[in-house]
Amino acid sequence: MCEHDDLDEFARRSAELTRRQFGTLALGAGVAAAWPGLASAGLIRGADVNIKTPDGVADAYFVHPPGGVHPGVLVWPDIFGLRPAFKEMALRLSESGYSVLVINPFYRTRRAPTAPDHPDFNDPPTRQALMSLAGTLTPATAVIDARAFVAFLDSQPAVDRRRKLATTGYCMGGPFVMRTAAEFPDRIGAAATFHGGGLVTDKPDSPHLLIPKIKAHALIAIAESDDKKEPQSKTVLRDAFAAANLPAEVEVYAGTQHGWCPPDAQVYNHDQAEKAWSRQLALFSGSLV
Repeated sequence: MCEHDDLDEFARRSAELTRRQFGTLALGAGVAAAWPGLASAGLIRGADVNIKTPDGVADAYFVHPPGGVHPGVLVWPDIFGLRPAFKEMALRLSESGYSVLVINPFYRTRRAPTAPDHPDFNDPPTRQALMSLAGTLTPATAVIDARAFVAFLDSQPAVDRRRKLATTGYCMGGPFVMRTAAEFPDRIGAAATFHGGGLVTDKPDSPHLLIPKIKAHALIAIAESDDKKEPQSKTVLRDAFAAANLPAEVEVYAGTQHGWCPPDAQVYNHDQAEKAWSRQLALFSGSLV
């Protein structure tokens, strides 16, 4: 097994990132301004949680609507890890009626935050530190963690076990979405990736080769900058989902750069991020039954 293929592909795609591309949108009030609906989230309370895994204790953030049971969502963040922007995204998703878990993928090495504020990926020491963290993750650790995180969600009183779970991932989190959906085909009903890196490779453990094992409906939101580098990937994915007879929306988002969805990115594209968000909600609505 080529355990670092996901990481290698992420590194290749991310080589173009600069200080101007990440981390300049202020959080808190800044995110509220970008997402006015968050002002109505006063009744929703999230909490930092610790989840035992075979490899240690993972720190994470769990948020759900007040009262009742709701479909669960597992969120895999990008290489910059668990941070306020992803907590705000989880809070916003919970407003739409979901119990959401965002995890620190690097818990084996350190607790969040795992990246500096406003990281410059082209700064050699910063890049080396982040890539070293990412290098601790493999397809095998993704499956180990998915088992622990799915079990955590299913143990929560706020999660409706009668309905399917969803999993979403950003950038390097994209392959983890595919691996989670393949590991739990009867539990994961929706799988969404946003500017996912390394979904299609020429290696024997490429995430797209897992599609025959998946039963989830899918949303694959592709950055235009990524599509220009790998124009064949969208066709490979569409063909693989079609061969598996799985509903899948595989779309290139015009005018977007790699990393455009999290609101703390300089390349954040509000209109296209909102479109992707709405397609995510439509996917959940139709698939988490």
